[in-house]
Amino acid sequence: MKIIRYQDSQQNTHFGSQLEDGSTLRIDGCIFGEHSVTDEVADVQKLLAPVDPPTIYCIGLNYLYHAEEGGLPKPEHPILFMKSPTTLQHPGDPIEIPVHLKSEEVDYECELAVVIGRKCRNVSKEDALSYVKGYTCGHDVSARDWQIKFGGSQWCRGKTFDTFCPLGPCLVTTDDIPNPNALRISTVLNGETMQDWNTDDMIFDVPTLIEFLSGSTTLMPGTVILTGTPHGVGLARKPPVYLKDGDSITISIENIGDLTNPVINEPV
Repeated sequence: MKIIRYQDSQQNTHFGSQLEDGSTLRIDGCIFGEHSVTDEVADVQKLLAPVDPPTIYCIGLNYLYHAEEGGLPKPEHPILFMKSPTTLQHPGDPIEIPVHLKSEEVDYECELAVVIGRKCRNVSKEDALSYVKGYTCGHDVSARDWQIKFGGSQWCRGKTFDTFCPLGPCLVTTDDIPNPNALRISTVLNGETMQDWNTDDMIFDVPTLIEFLSGSTTLMPGTVILTGTPHGVGLARKPPVYLKDGDSITISIENIGDLTNPVINEPV
C-alpha cells in the first residue's frame, strides 16, 4: 500500500491510501494504531511528509563506494548521528540554504528512509523487518562547512538546519517492498543525474541497522531511520557541487516514487 499524509480544504491532517490511478481514499484513524481505509475520496489540498517523526536517526558512511570516494575506511560499526524533528520538510516545499548562520556548502544526499511501525527494543536482525511500517524517500541535506570545518567534530550542526530533512512523497508498506536492500536510488539536480546506485551497496543492511539502533534503546512508532547515501555527493566532485538558490532537486527510489524540492535562500 502507498500511504500519504495530507491537509484537506479545512486544514485538517489525514492519512490516505493512494491508488494506482492516482486517486486517494481517506484512512480513518492513525496508521500506527487502529485504522481502516474508507470509501471516501480524499480531499487532498496539500501533500505532507508521510510521517511526523518523534526521532530521526541517521547513518553515515553506509555505502561502500561512498566510503571509497571519500578515501575513508569501512566502518566497523554503524556511524550514528541525529536530526531534530524541526528539519522535516514536505514534498514540493523549499530547502532553505542557511543565511543567518551562513553556509556556502549545502550538499545533497539521497537516502532510503525506514519508518518504524511499532514500539521496539533489543530487536534481532531476524525479526527486524516485522517492526517496519514502510519506506519513503529521504533527503539528508548537509551543510558541509558546518559539518566538517565549524562543527567541532560533531555533525549535528551541519545536519540540523530547518528544512534539511525532506521526506516523501508517500510511505510504501512492507508488503510492497519485501527487500529494502534491492532498490535503485538516485538524485537528479536541475535535470542532471548526480547519484544513481542501489541499496544493495549498504555496508550495514536495514535489519542490521534496526538491531543496532534498538539495542538497549526504545524505538517509538513513527521513528525515521535514514540509512546513508551512495557515492556521487557534491562534496566529492571536482570541483564540488553545492546547492544554490533556484535549484530543483529530486530524490527517486524504485517502487516508492519521486521527492522533489526547490532550493531557496533562507528568508531574512
